[in-house]
Amino acid sequence: MADASKKRDIGWNYGTQGATKDSVNCNFCGSTFNGGITRHKQHLVGGFKNVKQCTACPSAIREEVRAYMQNKITNNPKFQVRQPEEYIDIDDVDDMNEYAEMMPPSKTPKISSSGGASSTARKGPMNLYFPQKSTQKGGFEKGGGIDETKKILRERAVSAFAIWMYDAGLPFNCVNHKSFNKFIETVGQHGPGMKPPTFHEVRVTHLKKEVEKVEKIVDEHKVQWTKFGCSIMMDKWTARNGKMIINILVNSPIGSVFLGSVDASNESTDSTKMYKLFESTIERIGAENVVQIVTDNASENVKAGSMMMGAYPHIYWTPCAAHCINLMFGDIFKVKPYASVFKKAIRIHSYISQRPLLLNLMRKFTKERNLVKPAKTRFATAFLTLRAMYIQRKNLRTLVLSTEWTSSKFAKETLGKEVANLIISAHFWDDVVRALTVCGPLTKVLRLVDGEKKPPMGYIYEAMDRAKETIERGFRGIKKQYEKVFEIIDARWSDQLHRPLHAAGHVLNPGLYYKAQEEGTLLQSLWTEYYACVEKMIPDTTMQDLLIAELPRYKMANGLFGCGPAKRARDTRSPVEWWSLFGSETPNLQKFAMKVLSLTCSSSGCERNWSVFEHIHSKKRNRLALSRLNDLVYIKYNRTLKRRYDARDLIDPIRLDNIDDSNEWLVGCPEDQEDELVYEDDDLTWGSVATAIGADESIYHLRGLSSRSSALDKGKGVETTSTSSTSSRTRTLIDEDYEEEDEEQYNDVEDVDLQEL
Repeated sequence: MADASKKRDIGWNYGTQGATKDSVNCNFCGSTFNGGITRHKQHLVGGFKNVKQCTACPSAIREEVRAYMQNKITNNPKFQVRQPEEYIDIDDVDDMNEYAEMMPPSKTPKISSSGGASSTARKGPMNLYFPQKSTQKGGFEKGGGIDETKKILRERAVSAFAIWMYDAGLPFNCVNHKSFNKFIETVGQHGPGMKPPTFHEVRVTHLKKEVEKVEKIVDEHKVQWTKFGCSIMMDKWTARNGKMIINILVNSPIGSVFLGSVDASNESTDSTKMYKLFESTIERIGAENVVQIVTDNASENVKAGSMMMGAYPHIYWTPCAAHCINLMFGDIFKVKPYASVFKKAIRIHSYISQRPLLLNLMRKFTKERNLVKPAKTRFATAFLTLRAMYIQRKNLRTLVLSTEWTSSKFAKETLGKEVANLIISAHFWDDVVRALTVCGPLTKVLRLVDGEKKPPMGYIYEAMDRAKETIERGFRGIKKQYEKVFEIIDARWSDQLHRPLHAAGHVLNPGLYYKAQEEGTLLQSLWTEYYACVEKMIPDTTMQDLLIAELPRYKMANGLFGCGPAKRARDTRSPVEWWSLFGSETPNLQKFAMKVLSLTCSSSGCERNWSVFEHIHSKKRNRLALSRLNDLVYIKYNRTLKRRYDARDLIDPIRLDNIDDSNEWLVGCPEDQEDELVYEDDDLTWGSVATAIGADESIYHLRGLSSRSSALDKGKGVETTSTSSTSSRTRTLIDEDYEEEDEEQYNDVEDVDLQEL
């Protein structure tokens, strides 16, 4: 029989003493277990690896025993970390084992000696129940609970890690990497006494292992290259240390991989040398696997692309769509009023940001919002900054009419008066609206073609059409207001982006093709370019005939193409996924369609990892062997690409809805800003305020100046004053809760919706 003291345990209510001292018989299933009453309770509760759960135990009793066991751990003072020597009870060893088995391995505290580096003793969970010898500063307080102990240990570990970061000069955001979390977990699983990695291990041993792992990832991509073809992406850039690097990536339906980089610092990259680089990369991958080479529109790339297409007739050279759209932005920002409004916006921001007191005052009025929205390109930054300023226009106007402004030194400065007049001016905001009306839809297209998550080849035609339609609606169909912009867009589109591959992608996109067919809006020229694409990509005439023979089935929506699920999936599945599901009756056309629709339109994936080279190809590492540098870049680049691809969503289609509605947050249209009300319950307009203080008159004068310096030299500018109607009224700040862009800003494509283009 068990001791009377042990009969207090709830486990004995549902079990009896077995034949031996340590065995217990279960009252419910009749099983006998060695290991004492603790093992019997674990049998009743279930979930323990060393004992089978009792299937006959009622759930109410199971929960009762579970609660009893948990309560003993959390509330019994015997299980605190520190106990006085006189209170240690050897009879509680069984309960200690119960505690140790209930705690998950990863959460079991592992306590190192508090005596400092001189102690070599390794201590585990049992040390929590015995007095610590050390009473030095930094040791544990008597009576402290497990949670408090873990808090102290974590504080000590974080402090040591932070000091190492500071000594090594690591950036703070390195702790945000998912790989860092895995590192912490594995160190915790090892427990006390782990030796740190050696210089040789991280420099040689594990570097080689990681290269081998990345090679396996690349091998998986090579299978896709053979099956569906691939795109070679190249981009050259100059680092801050003067190095000119050409990055080489390969894109396929399962993402992009980094092949390598070429240091072109010591030689010019003319068309002949670029062609040789094209040629060597094609031969490395296999000419039969390459569909296109995508680069920017530099003259040497255009010539090299032409030479390449002569040598490899079935491969396209395609200009980077993102680069083309950026060139559209560049051309637009050279003409009035877009050039002048951007300069004025820069003037406003520069004046505010270069004066800390004024910057803090502005942030008070804008609810801590900033005006500049950095993006990857100058023109995307221009749009996002103008957008941020427009959203905050009411708060900015309230700022320059406030007593804080009028009583400050800024209101008395010539440039301060100029900035205030710009902010008050309705004509300035009219020009801002014009710029946003044009740039908003184009920025949406830029986000689409610049994204890596979903292949945009099947959407670029429709996206550009919808962008132009949205711009036209923004100007209320007044042709003279958007005519020049359309000339710029059409010139770049016709010369650089109007490609047979893009046309083929459009007609093979079921969501767009069948809708255009029903509406009778599909241009015949698209089919001409489609057949040209077939003839170029498939040199074998027999295969061409098979492909053409299967096309009518798709055009007429026969067979699987016309079934209910296929019709419903036209707008709910990505084109690649749709063809994979419903194209099996036309295997040749299916393969061709998936090859075209999975192509990228941009080489910007090369650009996105320039920081890898900035970090690794630095002065601190210039003593490393070139091969080791390449290994570091190879690992980091491809791990980054894989993380980005793993987060993508290939099932959902790209939606273009947000191009249609890209300017919905604009209030009114150009030339309406002077009618905007200062207060909702009054008929006072900002145009009236601007006229009263002479803001718009000043603006017209400033437009005629050749530079800001000439205005300053002549001392022009009207001092801003508060009128009685505005100063006597309490101004309420507008909390403009606009969407904050992520660190890549417009680069993500998941929210690009064709219905909003």
